[in-house]
Amino acid sequence: MLAALLLSGCAASPLGPPAARADASAPALDLPARWSLEATAPSGAPGTPATWWAAFDDPLLLRLIDEATQAAASVDSARATLQAARAALALAEADGRPTLSLGGSAQRARSGTSGVTGNSFHVGVDAAWEPDLFGATASTVQAAQADVHTRIAELADARVSVAAEVALDYVALRLAQQRLEIAEANLASQRETLQLTDWRVRAGLASAVDLAQARTSVAQLEAQRPALALSAASYRHALALLTGRAPAALDALLAAPGTPAAATTPGTAPRTRLPQPPATLALAFPADTLRQRADLRAAESALRAAAARIDAADAARLPSLSLSGALGLTALSLGGLDGGALAASLGAALSLPLIDGGAARARIAQQQAVLEQARAAWRSTALTALKDVEDALQALARDRERVTALAEAERAARDAAQLARWRHEGGLIDFQTVLDTQRTRLSAEDSLASARADVVSDHIRLFKALGGGWQPEAPTAALATPAGPTAQAAAAARATTDTPTVSASRTPSALPATALTAGATPLPAAAAPAAGTVTR
Repeated sequence: MLAALLLSGCAASPLGPPAARADASAPALDLPARWSLEATAPSGAPGTPATWWAAFDDPLLLRLIDEATQAAASVDSARATLQAARAALALAEADGRPTLSLGGSAQRARSGTSGVTGNSFHVGVDAAWEPDLFGATASTVQAAQADVHTRIAELADARVSVAAEVALDYVALRLAQQRLEIAEANLASQRETLQLTDWRVRAGLASAVDLAQARTSVAQLEAQRPALALSAASYRHALALLTGRAPAALDALLAAPGTPAAATTPGTAPRTRLPQPPATLALAFPADTLRQRADLRAAESALRAAAARIDAADAARLPSLSLSGALGLTALSLGGLDGGALAASLGAALSLPLIDGGAARARIAQQQAVLEQARAAWRSTALTALKDVEDALQALARDRERVTALAEAERAARDAAQLARWRHEGGLIDFQTVLDTQRTRLSAEDSLASARADVVSDHIRLFKALGGGWQPEAPTAALATPAGPTAQAAAAARATTDTPTVSASRTPSALPATALTAGATPLPAAAAPAAGTVTR
């Protein structure tokens, strides 16, 4: 029975040779050589800017994004998580340092038979230190440092997400205001048509049916105004929430219509201005794009943390040494401590785990599973990043084609509405044709405004997908070479800052960039695209 128990204990012994360092490299990923829509960039083309929203030429948008990134709850939560990670790093580093404490004691004893009472006083310092023989503490510190880098990247990603959300809501607000202005302009035209029809009926040149139809058209346009106004109000309230204000606090600021858009049709009333995206955009190759994204940086740091924790769990199976020492004074009275007896001690203890029921090996297996989860998360994040860029590129290209077609349709609908009105006044066509052409013009103007807003929103999503909105500290090794112990140590030694460095545009130096012409207004058919660009 005893022999069986000993054999069982030996099988569960944690002892064994130290394992090799855990592999913190990212899984292999077959990256495309180029994006599906791109061309070689002209010399000096800008890269994805760290503050891409500054390229939209809208001071109010910059102000809203700045306020939102300071007030958003998700950013506050990410910032607090970073602070907790830094505190955990400080604790991990403290575990590997010697400790020194000051203590004192007082004791009073009385003998039950003789009645003699004795006092004893002691004051001294105690020191302890556990040398990191097999790197357990160092691996724990590396894991904590990787956690800090993960939280820094997550904070940057939270800020980028908030900036993109504010920009998209802002574009949607301006679109709702534009649609409301289009409806107002068409309503004014319909009211003028109603007045002319009323005069024609009184003069016997039109029928009561024409007058009823004109009144119906005016009423239908008036019914659209509340829905459009409600849409604009909801986006104003959403922006107020993102910037940490009460719902009505931004109404006065956001109600300003802005300057007329460059694409406003000549001869029409000025409309609310949409943010104008840059005319060209430099695209890095897919591998460099992944290096720019904050969520990929966070996933790579999580890989390094998981690998370091495997090393720490493996080192915990091996012997540990602890050193301790004490130095103090002992006396029979409190005042006698000045010349009390000196007491000193120095000790060392060696701990060797023999039988733990398999707990140490289970902890290693648990951390290995966490590492595999981190690899799967990295791969999923990388593939999602590639999808985001491709989706944004395709959407931008297709929406620019829509803008070109809808601009032509809007011009034709405007001309048709004017001709129909003139022909009706001359008695050449019936009034129903006039109403049909006016409704077609309203639909064409509304669709064109929506398509132009979609192009601006596509730029925002593309900037976010390309990793814009923050500045990486340095290239990450996970996409280039496996991160062994040397790479882990170098990554662990990196300085940790709360706010990622914000600078001008970043174009990868090792790979050529590519450009996409992406202005808000489509090029005329006769215009030739610039060399080295693709016209969308």
